[in-house]
Amino acid sequence: PEVAEALAAAGPVVALESTVIAHGLPRPRNLMTARHLEAIVRDVGAVPATVAVLDRKIRVGLGAEELGQFAAREDVVKASRRDLAFLLVSGHAGATTVAATLAVAALAGIRVFATGGIGGVHRGGARSLDVSADLGALADNPVALVSSGAKLILDLEKTLEVIETYSIPVIGYGCPSFPGFYCADAGLPLDLGVETPQEAAGIMRAHWALGFGGLLFANPIPEVAALRRDDMEAWIAEALDEAAGMTGKAVTPFLLARLHELSDGKTLEANVALLEHNARVAAEIACAYADSDKS
Repeated sequence: PEVAEALAAAGPVVALESTVIAHGLPRPRNLMTARHLEAIVRDVGAVPATVAVLDRKIRVGLGAEELGQFAAREDVVKASRRDLAFLLVSGHAGATTVAATLAVAALAGIRVFATGGIGGVHRGGARSLDVSADLGALADNPVALVSSGAKLILDLEKTLEVIETYSIPVIGYGCPSFPGFYCADAGLPLDLGVETPQEAAGIMRAHWALGFGGLLFANPIPEVAALRRDDMEAWIAEALDEAAGMTGKAVTPFLLARLHELSDGKTLEANVALLEHNARVAAEIACAYADSDKS
């Protein structure tokens, strides 16, 4: 009801994915973080809408009790956009990925979505053709995605090439270069940038007036929480060696779990820090967009 009322009043709403709750963070940190992200969005003045599939329904916003039950379940399926119809018919619980959450946000009329990092082209993707469905979903759906770039486990240069092919604007939010998730700077300069939520809202309005799809606001992890790129590359190399031969949905969760172990937990703390920062920036952009809508 809270989300429905906000949308009916053209108020600011921020979509939040649920894969990070079910598969991205260990218990009980997953529930603590999910609740904190929602609290951050509310503190800024927007309404959080955590998306999940439960009881043969796509839920756009979970109550406090539902969120707690969802975070405790061990039977939750990782759900991309392609899986939504199957889950609605089969009755399995589903945690929405970036691709699925983008699609659902667009169906619900939510214009802003906060996540950690977007998926992309995996290393060796030229041979494996392992490219995340996140990119196509962002191209298709008129939603502004706020993320800390993409994970360094990916091939970031090829990821940006595919994003360009899809005509998705990549806009640095207070940064001149594409962020690398745990690292604030992946060394890839960006052509577009904004400094304020109002600038972001203006670009969103113009982009959609032209009939285009999604936008990506690249919001780097705060420097105080960022990890050294040299350290990350060493840990990633070791994790990738261990993941040799692994394909599909299992790859990213395995790599993130190994990075947590190899970094003695540093990647987990960085992950939470960037999620919180993205939630705050997304809420600020959502509020600015709602204000411009009313004016």
